[in-house]
Amino acid sequence: MPAYTHLAAVTLYAGVPERACVIGISFIHERKRVLALLMLCQVNDYGEIPMANTKTLNDLFLDTLKDIYFAEKQILKALPKMARASQSEEGKAGFTQHREETQGQIERLEQVFELIDKPARGKTCEAIQGIIAEGEEIIEEFKGSPALDAGLISSAQAVEHYEIARYGTLIEWATQLGLKDVVPLLQQNLSEEEATDKKLTALAKASANAKGKRAA
Repeated sequence: MPAYTHLAAVTLYAGVPERACVIGISFIHERKRVLALLMLCQVNDYGEIPMANTKTLNDLFLDTLKDIYFAEKQILKALPKMARASQSEEGKAGFTQHREETQGQIERLEQVFELIDKPARGKTCEAIQGIIAEGEEIIEEFKGSPALDAGLISSAQAVEHYEIARYGTLIEWATQLGLKDVVPLLQQNLSEEEATDKKLTALAKASANAKGKRAA
């Protein structure tokens, strides 16, 4: 007697609050032998069966964490060049100090990876690569110009604003996901970025912008 397979799926309401349970029953008949495979799954709020590869907020959090981890490492490499290019002692000191802060931020992100039991691994961030590339163009095009420091500050603030947006989002998601130990680490990074942005604004208003108006 040839083997054949019959598949059937039936939806049962098995007392799960606000949920329907779907039981898929697979009957495999082969020479008087019957094998029943029962699979129980819970549908979502829309009455749909979740797919195995459905992405969740956890996945989005990890993806964005990898993004900012990559970004911080790229910034760490870029800051020494910006410090060397700066024409003011205040600018050089500011970029050097922020490099030290960035190293600490990377270490905190690695703690976050450890807390969520994931390897510390970055994901290529084209956005930060573009911002850094624009900063490098300013260094080349305005070399020796009185407007160079104003350009460097604007590039640095573009970086800061990207980081601030990323950390703000990650903090909100971490809170939503109940990652209580993660939030303070991200918050410290965010606070440092916001403080750096304010310092850059003050430096631009105090000297760099006015200096940039003068002819070389």
